[in-house]
Amino acid sequence: MGKRTSWIDSAQQAEVGAERARLAWRGEWPTWLLIVAIHAGWLATLRYSHALGAGIATPLMIWWCAWYMSLQHELIHGHPTRWPWLNRLFGYLPLAVWYPYEIYRESHLRHHNDFDLTLPELDAESTYVSPAEWAAMSRPVRALRWMNKTFWGRMLVGPALAVASTWIGAVRKLLRGDRREAGVWLRHFALLAALLWWIRATFGVPAPWYVFAVAYPALSLAMVRSYYEHRPAEEHKQRIVLNDAGLAFRLLFLNNNLHLVHHDLPSLPWYLLPRVYRARRAAYNARSGGFQIDGYGELARRYGFRPIDAPVHPHMPPP
Repeated sequence: MGKRTSWIDSAQQAEVGAERARLAWRGEWPTWLLIVAIHAGWLATLRYSHALGAGIATPLMIWWCAWYMSLQHELIHGHPTRWPWLNRLFGYLPLAVWYPYEIYRESHLRHHNDFDLTLPELDAESTYVSPAEWAAMSRPVRALRWMNKTFWGRMLVGPALAVASTWIGAVRKLLRGDRREAGVWLRHFALLAALLWWIRATFGVPAPWYVFAVAYPALSLAMVRSYYEHRPAEEHKQRIVLNDAGLAFRLLFLNNNLHLVHHDLPSLPWYLLPRVYRARRAAYNARSGGFQIDGYGELARRYGFRPIDAPVHPHMPPP
């Protein structure tokens, strides 16, 4: 596999460091602006939800919650401050419902070991399963896994599969006597209950609407990005996509569609990813091994109802 060193050379590391230092006095103002916009937009939409009507308020709330998930990802990687505890505060509220921030943070940082990407036993965000796991699955669950490999199926059943996997994993840990995460989940559900009660009492917004009409579709929208951002490949950097997305998705996903750049420079703020990519576009495109996609519309057109690949990881030994 070779030495585990970054592909980014020292000159580019220095360039990126200088750019971050230049912006440091501004306090990473684009991320601060993002934090204010998301929380203010979320709150204002709830405040005027009845005046807006469900047809407008619901899509707006879905956008704010999906954007909040992208913000949480940015906070995990050390933005907008140098203090992790302060960054954590901006993503701690369960606006997106399904996961505690700490659980997401821990699993996502493990995901950034590029040499383990896509391997189901090692990559916490892999959508592939091992041959042994596949052999033990029932036919209905296998059908869901195949459905999850289509673009529209991913949006429909992907959130349910991801939530179920995370919650089942947490229960199994608890049953094994591992209570390290118990407090995290208890705090999350207590905060969620308080949040749902508050929006009902303050804005007259029912909890089922928020959970099923807003939070579930928001997770579906967020999963558009992760639908095919990693693939099995022998060379670990060729497992990471470069998706030339349109403006709306670039903004929603905070340029994380340039995923190979993000994995090379995970501490680089979202608004600098396109600049680094443009500066070394040819090198990045060559290094991706052809793993390039012309926007998410291409995925929807080509793989809307056709699996993009198989659920079983192709580079693992059979059971």
